[in-house]
Amino acid sequence: MQVSHKPSALSVSFDEPNLVSAAGLLPVMTLARDAGLQELADQWLSVPTDKGANPGLKVVSLVAGMVAGADSIDDMALLRHGGMKRLFTACYAPSTLGSFLRAFTFGHVRQLDAVASRFLASLAARAPLLGSPATEDFVFVDLDDTIIEVHGYQKQGSGYGYSGVRGLNALLATVSTKDTAPVILAQRLRRGGTNSARGAKRLITDALSTLTRTHAGGQVLLRADSAFYGHASVSAALAGGAQVSVTVRMDPAVKRAIAGIPETAWKTIEYTDALFDETTNTWISKAEVAEVPFTAFSSRKPAEQITGRLIVRRIPELNRKASEGQPTLFDTHRHHAFFTTVDTNFLDTVTTDKTHRKHAIIEQVNADLKDSALAHMPSGVFAANSAWLVAAVMAYNLTRAAGLLAAGPFGKARTATIRRKLINIPARIATSARKIRLHLPEAWPWQRPWHNLFDHLYPPPQPA
Repeated sequence: MQVSHKPSALSVSFDEPNLVSAAGLLPVMTLARDAGLQELADQWLSVPTDKGANPGLKVVSLVAGMVAGADSIDDMALLRHGGMKRLFTACYAPSTLGSFLRAFTFGHVRQLDAVASRFLASLAARAPLLGSPATEDFVFVDLDDTIIEVHGYQKQGSGYGYSGVRGLNALLATVSTKDTAPVILAQRLRRGGTNSARGAKRLITDALSTLTRTHAGGQVLLRADSAFYGHASVSAALAGGAQVSVTVRMDPAVKRAIAGIPETAWKTIEYTDALFDETTNTWISKAEVAEVPFTAFSSRKPAEQITGRLIVRRIPELNRKASEGQPTLFDTHRHHAFFTTVDTNFLDTVTTDKTHRKHAIIEQVNADLKDSALAHMPSGVFAANSAWLVAAVMAYNLTRAAGLLAAGPFGKARTATIRRKLINIPARIATSARKIRLHLPEAWPWQRPWHNLFDHLYPPPQPA
């Protein structure tokens, strides 16, 4: 799929309403072209037979369809409707794209991973995906997996995982800063019944390598839940130059460390239903936090042990008291602990706890993907679905970059919002003096952000 015109051959008019084409796809795919998506796919992909011919154009077509809202192979037909062929060429049929995906093997999926990594770095050079973090700021890499539900028994690799839902397991690593929304650094599709931490070491290494290509700056902090609390994952993050903040399981060593925290060490924190007392300048809350020095993986060889801090948040066991119908002789608490290697000089106890809880931002990315291209796994072939996941990630990152260039409320908007307001735009295509003119809706509320995006990609000519 290619943009069928030169940048100087298109002008835009907002003076007439009417319908036909998803005109918003034009600047987004121009951004993909400028970032070299087609060239990267042609360079890295070696899918065999005639099914793998012109891999760059086919990958661009898949990404374009997902950006426009496709969540299945059949939905790729939207690239050929209305006036789309006036703006784009080489729009492949859905059957051709399906055959292309089914020709993938695991090795070809890894080649597509390399394309996605370099494509993200190229996008970061054209849009402020991570802003400009200062040396003392943190760049947050979040790691998590999610189950993509499937139906029927013909999906290769499907199974029942920890959620009790039949599906395939997608492992994702995202990156964000305090001022930017997350983009996806690395991805991997796995069998539905796989252990969450399986392959996490390699994914962390790939994610941190991709992050290095973006030249983000700042200090890198990897956040993850207890499923990834293991020596392989933590050591891979440290070897890649990142600090870690990982929820721990309540094993005997962790319980002993918590029992040794003195009562005077607990600090009240802002939590659910907390109130701020201006007189004492403190939070009135039942949640408290404390920390203690901790050596993770103490059962391993001394050279493999990792020292850091154990941050513990405790909350009263209110439900137990209510069920028993009478107060207890002493307070009982639920404890939530995580291990971090961040020095206390950078983040104190309370701030470290608050920072770790923001790991939940990756759940928004999971929901966003399932609201678009990952609503379905379109093929019965596992490798085809793996390639589909990588294309979905590239479409997500491309949409996020377009939203940043459009500015305004779209810098942190969900990709579904960007798609609805900036991409799926009704327009009428006209030709005058060998120029293509798009007539977009009159009094359109998001005219200025669309112009911002368009002007970034097609700067207006400067007067002589």
